[in-house]
Amino acid sequence: MSQFTDICRINVKGGDGGAGCMSFRREAYVPKGGPDGGDGGHGGNVIVKADAQLSSLIDYRFKHHFRAERGTHGQGSRKDGKNGSDLILKVPMGTVVREIDGETMEPAYEIADLTHDGESVVVAPGGTGGRGNPHFVTSTRRAPAFAEKGEPAIEHWIELEMKLMADAALVGMPSVGKSSLIARMSAARPKIADYPFTTLVPNLGVVRAGEYSYVVADVPGLIEGASEGRGLGHQFLRHIERTALILHVVDITGGFEGRDPLEDYRIINDELAAYAPELAVRPQIVIANKCDASGMTERVAELKRAALDDGHAFFAVSALTGAGLQTLMLACGEQVAELRRELAETSDAPELDEGKWERERQARDRRFRVVREDGVAWRVVGRGIERLVVQTDWENEEAVIYLQHRLGRIGVDDALVKAGCKPGDEVRIVGYAFDFEGAGDLDDDDYEDDVDYEDDVDYEALALDDEDTEE
Repeated sequence: MSQFTDICRINVKGGDGGAGCMSFRREAYVPKGGPDGGDGGHGGNVIVKADAQLSSLIDYRFKHHFRAERGTHGQGSRKDGKNGSDLILKVPMGTVVREIDGETMEPAYEIADLTHDGESVVVAPGGTGGRGNPHFVTSTRRAPAFAEKGEPAIEHWIELEMKLMADAALVGMPSVGKSSLIARMSAARPKIADYPFTTLVPNLGVVRAGEYSYVVADVPGLIEGASEGRGLGHQFLRHIERTALILHVVDITGGFEGRDPLEDYRIINDELAAYAPELAVRPQIVIANKCDASGMTERVAELKRAALDDGHAFFAVSALTGAGLQTLMLACGEQVAELRRELAETSDAPELDEGKWERERQARDRRFRVVREDGVAWRVVGRGIERLVVQTDWENEEAVIYLQHRLGRIGVDDALVKAGCKPGDEVRIVGYAFDFEGAGDLDDDDYEDDVDYEDDVDYEALALDDEDTEE
């Protein structure tokens, strides 16, 4: 039997970009052949893609490192390098992808929430291939003797968290009969026994009742303090978040411990509200199970009054004999259908925006900020800016001059001045450092015809915090 895995962390790295080629055409009877270096190939991306056929993250339980293919280097005669192949990592629908902070190893921000079959997000972009020297020809620079290096891809950790995509979730204390109910209501066959925490993983079942068909999740039992992580709380409360309807199961007999059903009902509702306040107002049906036991009439009446006072529908059933189940299943189907209609009417968002997560990633890449470092230098932080720096051949003076002019064009010099950087101050970007010369004049004739600047890309300097610019 395959193991159920609903949260894991993996290390991902796109392929490195290939280097651009610095070459000149050398051919008999062709004087001044000009630059003809090819571009380096782009590295492959690591892509996380939702697949409706998967139900667990088991593929990432034991393997944690994933690498895409690198791009190859450019060659002379304008031969471009080959792009690296993408690496696609398939995950179940309902998987949330988060960036992990490299220092604290805690989730930093959400990258994507993949709720549609086929929805995908690039989690580790491949390095950009370096451009060959023909790209740097201008009216005054006819024979550029430099090319760009390939961009090394960034290696980092991400977290994958799967949240079940079900219409309704069976919740309640351990051993109240949730597994028996889902087995009666659907074709699901969970492990059933008369001891607490028999169910250690969520189970899904498709219920068909009359004209209705819907998916029910059997969530492992909760206990008091589950919202704070007691028992299996944090591991499985997440699976209730996406469900439209909560089926709150109460053992009317009190179980072997002789618990008070009314107190159980209150405890579970308090834990749901403590974990996520929106769960307190989520539509709920209260189910009194094991009503085939003798002498339960008064207890059933008390629980029914409490449920109706809270605005919840109430049903008394027996998972053992099947009494009351058909009525319950039909009522659940009707409420799920109504909730689906309400969602369809109130939602203005399209079904699937395939480019949404990629646009957000590119916007993050274009942002940069200036921070004070060690009280003696300034550091420019931002993936897009860092890409330009690592692709520069720092042994080539012409390439370095080109980079400085380019940084000025995209607003880095202005951001440094705004932060308080003065001429002569040290500026650091990735592993390189140089002295700031001030915001220069960008109308240098040597660059006016250069068409390779990314003028269509809007680099955004983030607002500078006062603490970042303190002397």
